[in-house]
Amino acid sequence: MAYKISDACISCGACAAQCPVECIKEGNGKYEINPEQCIECGGCANVCPVSAPEQE
Repeated sequence: MAYKISDACISCGACAAQCPVECIKEGNGKYEINPEQCIECGGCANVCPVSAPEQE
């Protein structure tokens, strides 16, 4: 399942910089993952300082 970003997101951008398919974009108050592009690599979850990305 694709990852999603929880409300714990602090909008630091670490996840977007790590995404190999560039499916993470800045949204309204937090970053958002396009589930249709997510390849479920977990790179975003590995670099997030607040563990905001989680699998759906």
